[in-house]
Amino acid sequence: MSKGDKKRKRIYFFGHFGSPNFGNEITLQTVLYHVRCLLPEAEVACICTGPEALAATQKIETVPISRTFVKPGKHRSRLGRFLRSVFIGIASEVYRWFEAFKMLKGSDIFIIPGTGLLTDAFGLREWGPYNLFKWTAMAKLRRSKVLFVSVGAGPIYSVLGRYFVRSALSLADFRSYRDEASMKYLGDIGFPTNSDRVYPDLVFSLPQAVVPDHRDKQRTRPLVGIGLMENQGKYSAEKPSNAIYLAYLENLVLLAKWLLGHGYDIRLLIGDAYDQALVEEFKSLLTTRLAVFDDTRILHAPATSAEQLLAQLAGTDIVVATRFHNILLALLLNKPVISISFHHKCASLMEEMGLSAYCQDINHMDAGRLIEQFQDLERNADKLKPLISQRVEQSRKALDEQYSVIFKSV
Repeated sequence: MSKGDKKRKRIYFFGHFGSPNFGNEITLQTVLYHVRCLLPEAEVACICTGPEALAATQKIETVPISRTFVKPGKHRSRLGRFLRSVFIGIASEVYRWFEAFKMLKGSDIFIIPGTGLLTDAFGLREWGPYNLFKWTAMAKLRRSKVLFVSVGAGPIYSVLGRYFVRSALSLADFRSYRDEASMKYLGDIGFPTNSDRVYPDLVFSLPQAVVPDHRDKQRTRPLVGIGLMENQGKYSAEKPSNAIYLAYLENLVLLAKWLLGHGYDIRLLIGDAYDQALVEEFKSLLTTRLAVFDDTRILHAPATSAEQLLAQLAGTDIVVATRFHNILLALLLNKPVISISFHHKCASLMEEMGLSAYCQDINHMDAGRLIEQFQDLERNADKLKPLISQRVEQSRKALDEQYSVIFKSV
C-alpha cells in the first residue's frame, strides 16, 4: 500500500440495504452520492442484509450483517435444539463478533444512514437492535467515528430491544433523527437526547439531476397515484389487527371506484417488491366493485426499482400513498399528497410539510372523509405546490448543513 493509499478514509455503512424496499435503497444511493462528492477519495463499504444485490447495483464492497456458517437442522426434540444452540449457535455468534472486529480494521467512519432502523418490530437479529449494537460496539473498539444520521425510531417493544438501541446510541459520536417524534420516542424509553439534533430524511437530498420532471401529455384525464402497502404487522401496531388492514383495502377500493366514476385515471404504486401480491388482491377487490375493469384507466405495471417508482410518480397529478418514501418522493416531485399514516413518521412528515390536513390514520380510515380530503387537495393544489416546493428546498438546505457538520473534520 502506497503512502497516498494509507491516507484514504474508509467509510462503512450499516443497514437494511440490498433489499426489495425502494425507500431503503434510495436512502443509501442518496448518501453515497454526497459522500462521493465530499470525499471522492474515500473507500466505501456497506454492512447489509442483501450484500450480493447491493454489490451488483452500487458497485461497492459489501459484507453480510450476519453470516450463516451452518445451515439450520431439523431437530424435532427439544434437547436436540438446545444442544445445537449451545454447541453451534453460541460458537458461531462468538465468531461473528470476532469477524466484525476483524472486518472493521482500518475503518474511520461507521455510518447508520437514515431509515427506520431503531425498532425491534421485525425482531432483534438480522438488521435489528442486537446486530446494530454488535457492529457499533466493534466500530468503537476500532476507534471509528460512529454516526447515526437522520435515523427513525420506534416502535421498540422488548426490554432487550430497548437495551440494545440505547447502548448502540450511547456509543455514537453524532446522532440526528429524521423527526421530532423519533427523538421524543427515544427520550420516552430512557435515552437522553438533549444534545442530539433533528434533520430531515436523507432522501430530501436526492440529487436534483435524477428527479424526473414530466407528465404524459397524451393523457386526457388526470392521473391519481394510489400507493399500496402490505400489512406491516407490529411495525404499525403492537397488536396488529387483520380487520383494520382489510378495512384499509376496502376504503382505498371505494376511493378508486369514486375516482374512476368521476373522470380520473389511476396508477397503482408500490414501494417494496413484496407489495406486488397486494396489488393483485386490490385489483381483484376492485373488479368485484366495477361493472367493467378497464386496463387503460388503471395502470399497474409494478416498479422494480426506486428509479422506476420515481418515473411513475412523476406521471401522476395527485398521490394518495401509504409507504413513507412514496409520500416523500411524491413531495420531491412537487405532487399534492394524501398520506395514509401507519406510523408516526408519516404524520410527522406531513406536519413538517404543512399538510397535516391531508393525513388520515390507517386505524381509523373513512372513505367518505378520504374523498373529501381529495377534493379539497385538488381545489387547493395550485396554492399548495409553492408551499411544498419551499419546504422541500428548506429540507435540502438543512441536509447540506448536516453533511457539512459530520464531514467537516474528515
